[in-house]
Amino acid sequence: MSFWSNFWDFIGFFFWTFVFVSYLFALFAVIIDVFRDRTLNGWAKAAWLLFMVFVPILTVLVYVIARGRGMAERQVNAGMQERANTDDYIRSVAGSNPAQDIAQAKQLLDSGAISQGEYAVLKDRALGNTQARSDVV
Repeated sequence: MSFWSNFWDFIGFFFWTFVFVSYLFALFAVIIDVFRDRTLNGWAKAAWLLFMVFVPILTVLVYVIARGRGMAERQVNAGMQERANTDDYIRSVAGSNPAQDIAQAKQLLDSGAISQGEYAVLKDRALGNTQARSDVV
């Protein structure tokens, strides 16, 4: 009798595959959390990892039960920090609004750093006029 000929063997195969993949996700989440936790010293981290090598399923269950709340808090804090970093980056590369660009160009014109023609080009670009003025450049 072939392995795939029995319906329940087929269902059992997918069930145990699901269980195994779920365990791997939990294992890697615990390993990441062990390294992310700043309250654990190096020996404690080494002990958790050593137990995960020799008694993996039991260690993952004990870790999630004993340190699950802290694990969730560290995950939330890491997500919030990542979002703040992304928002800061977006703000740093985002362009300013046209009024700010024109005001900055006017300050440069008033200080003598640019000519009237260069001011006109900067003003046109800020207003979205992409055609460069040929008489200025």
